[in-house]
Amino acid sequence: MSIGNSPEDDRPSVEPSAEDDRPSIGRALQQARIDAGLTVDEVSTSTRVRIPIVQAIEQDDFSRCGGDVYARGHIRTLARAVGLDPDPFVAQYDADHGGRPSPTPAAPLFEAERIRPERRRPNWTAAMVAAIVAVVGFVGFTLFNGGDGGGSDSQVAEGSTPEQKPSPPKATTKPADPKPDPSDSAIAAVPKDKVTVKLSVLDDKSWISAKSHNGKLLFDGTLLKGESKTFQDDERVDLIIGNAGAIELFVNGKRVEDEFETGQVERLSYTKGDPAVG
Repeated sequence: MSIGNSPEDDRPSVEPSAEDDRPSIGRALQQARIDAGLTVDEVSTSTRVRIPIVQAIEQDDFSRCGGDVYARGHIRTLARAVGLDPDPFVAQYDADHGGRPSPTPAAPLFEAERIRPERRRPNWTAAMVAAIVAVVGFVGFTLFNGGDGGGSDSQVAEGSTPEQKPSPPKATTKPADPKPDPSDSAIAAVPKDKVTVKLSVLDDKSWISAKSHNGKLLFDGTLLKGESKTFQDDERVDLIIGNAGAIELFVNGKRVEDEFETGQVERLSYTKGDPAVG
């Protein structure tokens, strides 16, 4: 029996990595909130993230967020509210939940729209010119034949025959102008004395919260792809939009051209007149 180190003593010791020692996302956000002297109600009021969702995220429960896109948006919002850099927390969330899915390219959508043939309108100018030419030709033909007929009748008939007058040209009616194509926006003729906001989900889904100028809740829920909502108020409409990149937005009959990113949470306010982000 030899005395010495056993094979188990020769195995290298495994040091815990720094990533294993780091706190969870919820614990880190909760501790930062406490260090900043903020309550859950104060964080919810400043970020407009509902209290149950804030409490669930601090317990590392992301099931109430409604999906990975909304969870990333809420993590970013809460991290900024307590003075932290949101990027490491989003990266940690992606690592814990299988990574961020690759975005779907939007090129086929724009390609399909670009090759769609436009409906040609009838050329009313050419039609009017052709009608005038036809009328002038008819009148000239009638006058020419009427003159010849009067000469032959005077040779074979006794007495004078009344001169045949050419038939008056038929009045041509101008065709009615074609009606303009309907506007792309279903709310093009909105009342000018109100604020009108229309949201349509073009892709994926989006969480929407809308309030009137006096704080009345107009809507709070999730819209799926293809669904739309329209809100009106006498003075102002306040919005919180989750996954803003999936939304098409019309305000007071005009399309808002702001480029929102997928997964981004936007807080917007609109009043009467031209759209202006509050």
